[in-house]
Amino acid sequence: MRALLSVSDKTNIIDFASNLESLGFEIISTGGTYKILQENGVNVTQIDDITKFPECFDGRVKTLNPYVHGGILYRSDEDSHKAQAKELGISRIDLVCVNLYPFKETINKTDDFDTIIENIDIGGPTMVRSAAKNFKDVLIVTDSNDYNDVIQNIKNKKDTIEYRRALMIKAYEHTASYDGMIANYMNKRFNDGFGQNHFITGKKVHNTRYGENPHQNGALYEFEDHFTKNLVALKGEASFNNMTDINSALKIAASFGKKPAVAIIKHANPCGLAIKEDLYTSYKEALKCDNISAFGGVVAINGTLDEKLALKMNETFIEVIIAANITDEALKVYEKKKRTKIFVQNSEYLVTCKDTHDFKHIDGGFVLQNSDEVGKNEVADAKCVTKNSVNDISDLEMAYKVAALTKSNCVVYVKDGASVAIGMGMTSRVDASISALRKAKDMGLDVSGASMASEAFFPFADSIEAAASVGVKAIIQPGGSIRDDEVIECANSHDISMYFTGIRHFLH
Repeated sequence: MRALLSVSDKTNIIDFASNLESLGFEIISTGGTYKILQENGVNVTQIDDITKFPECFDGRVKTLNPYVHGGILYRSDEDSHKAQAKELGISRIDLVCVNLYPFKETINKTDDFDTIIENIDIGGPTMVRSAAKNFKDVLIVTDSNDYNDVIQNIKNKKDTIEYRRALMIKAYEHTASYDGMIANYMNKRFNDGFGQNHFITGKKVHNTRYGENPHQNGALYEFEDHFTKNLVALKGEASFNNMTDINSALKIAASFGKKPAVAIIKHANPCGLAIKEDLYTSYKEALKCDNISAFGGVVAINGTLDEKLALKMNETFIEVIIAANITDEALKVYEKKKRTKIFVQNSEYLVTCKDTHDFKHIDGGFVLQNSDEVGKNEVADAKCVTKNSVNDISDLEMAYKVAALTKSNCVVYVKDGASVAIGMGMTSRVDASISALRKAKDMGLDVSGASMASEAFFPFADSIEAAASVGVKAIIQPGGSIRDDEVIECANSHDISMYFTGIRHFLH
């Protein structure tokens, strides 16, 4: 039996090769892999001895050879293949272990195109695809995490067709994601990121019990290893709907940097947010905005969840908690709460992936765009368009950031670092404005003196009139309506300060 090992990531390759050798495999290898195996006592044959041809063109050609691919691809169940292999002096290669040139790492550390081109693997993907095609005869290994499993299955004669088929599927996933990454990079570099084809690939983290509804299947996938690194399940497993809510909660709470923000989410929309002097106070104030909707919701804690806060949160049923971290005492508070799920990021503050692109599935395809976010100085640089201005824009900034992460049409009212009314997902902006105020009244919240934000312009002055009726003091919006003059005049007539950012943040 022969095994061909050619890996860029050398993790555990010495142990893997040694174990294969002990099982009777002749080890064949290339370049750096050959060198490290030889230096560590593995009896290894250099690829040149098999191909009868030297590596050439600075290593661009070394395994593209009939003695390699013939040994991988001929079928043992075809007599004509076996006869031709014997005639040509081609011997079977029974196992191929390959992982590919580190293209991702290369583009992360350099913009030099010549260097990037040289880190596009050619021989590796070709060997992987060849071995995967002939998986019934050849074991194809592309993941160092599978090494021990492969050894055990060979040793115990459990390298069945089903097992080989699973490795084959993984191999094609490996080359497909690699080629997709290269194509996306080239389109980003030369076509503004929007080429004739765009590839979206993710690695499965786990299945969910079901999708949005029990009759749908679902699973969580990650880009790179984002969730593997940043989502530690301490209690319970995240469902499909949990993940969409966690996403919304995380984005809102994390958008305020190191501030002690607490965001409460229900059905992917905020129903409360506060930034006070500590997380305990922030949670109490966030809950006031809509304690009815908060029941069964998701809470994001931008910091460490301690026992005091856990005891307070435990007074209301919260389905999911996502925190930067949690104390042992706080976790113990939830021991008997069977339905509450707890996740942490093992960090000081919440972090997000900050994906460069965003996409939505539509029937028959998807739409792709650059990701949206409120710019660092977007609020600070906003233009005051009224006769009155405000000295402190912190509430305006808070309301504006939340509005940008809330389903359109929406308006957000913030007072003294806490949301007091949120209207979202309405078909008209005035409906969103009035709906939010009606909810605030039901909650017994005083909106007078609040700051209001809209993620898009006000087409009419009606929303300003509604805000004035409850004593709103300042409004921030993108501006850009043909009736901006009417809106500004209305604000001036009620002594309301108004700011235009010039940037819309629709979220559909």
